Amino acid sequence: RSFSGIARVVVAASALVFIASSALAEGAPKVKFATTAGDFVVEVYPDKAPATVDNFLQYVKDKHYNGTIFHRVIDNFMVQGGGYDANYAEKKTRAPVVHEGREALAKGGPRNVVGTLAMARTQDPNSASAQFFINVKDNGFLDPSVSAPGYTVFGKVVSGMETIQAMKTTPTGSGGPFRTDVPKTPILINSATLLK
Repeated sequence: RSFSGIARVVVAASALVFIASSALAEGAPKVKFATTAGDFVVEVYPDKAPATVDNFLQYVKDKHYNGTIFHRVIDNFMVQGGGYDANYAEKKTRAPVVHEGREALAKGGPRNVVGTLAMARTQDPNSASAQFFINVKDNGFLDPSVSAPGYTVFGKVVSGMETIQAMKTTPTGSGGPFRTDVPKTPILINSATLLK
């Protein structure tokens, strides 16, 4: 009898954890990207990287990403966009966001694995503004560590990963100010829309 009671408690607890996890996932803000290569949807995690997510969502609300391109595509690494228009003119941005890589990871946030969304930046960890990248392979070397700040992962692709997979194999070359890794057929973000 006691074993049966314990089993019921374990099953009930497991069900509650599953329901809570599902509720959290459903509550995560989602953004739909409509691109010339197809559509995809990302969800973001304000509980893990609040400043980064607020920054990203404000750019979405401001329609900053509409009309920008994926200007850096490297198969077996990542696809990057959100900073340049179709003429390779860099779009104006707000002040950079504070780097939250280590904090996000400490809160159980995702790592730089296939399908995750992270902020692009310069060598300065606190230089991320609007550009983002999507990992197309597990890039553990980009994760924050004791000795390196890494890159802040703040979301992941939840639908349309086939679009990202198609993007990563597009032929690339030079374009605008970039000598390499620019899609020969531009991949344009027609719109980025907050779904919830």
